[in-house]
Amino acid sequence: MIHTVQPGETLGIISANYRVSLRRLYAANPGVGQLHVGQKIQIPGLPEPSTLPYSIQVLVGKKRLTLYHNGRFVKVFPIAVGRILTQTPVGDFVIVNRQYNPGGPFGVLWLSLSKQGYGIHGTNDPSSIGKSVSHGCIRMYNRDVLQLAELVPNGTRVSIRP
Repeated sequence: MIHTVQPGETLGIISANYRVSLRRLYAANPGVGQLHVGQKIQIPGLPEPSTLPYSIQVLVGKKRLTLYHNGRFVKVFPIAVGRILTQTPVGDFVIVNRQYNPGGPFGVLWLSLSKQGYGIHGTNDPSSIGKSVSHGCIRMYNRDVLQLAELVPNGTRVSIRP
């Protein structure tokens, strides 16, 4: 997949956000030197989101996650978000990996986003859905995050808006 360098990003930040080693980034981008805003960087191991049929839109204020297939509405899921609106990152991300049964408060599944430390996950506290209670992640009912994960592959675009 192709990543467009944003203000303040370094290869180290990009490497961490996409969970790809610096060695793999350098190998996929021979001759890359000083980064500049708008520069295109190849991220190895992920498909280009535009080639995938599914996309996700999260509306933080409305506490809902909407799934689309080829731009057409599929389903809305209720979610929990960060305690303060600014704690759930706003922007365009992709799902970079997944882990089943991660333990702790993350329920049955963790879908990592291309923003290190943030993801879409299940919950061990279903009463939190519909509230602003997380540390910035997007919480879903366990059954919902499993249903979502059955449909969306890694590389799926996730657009988070206020």
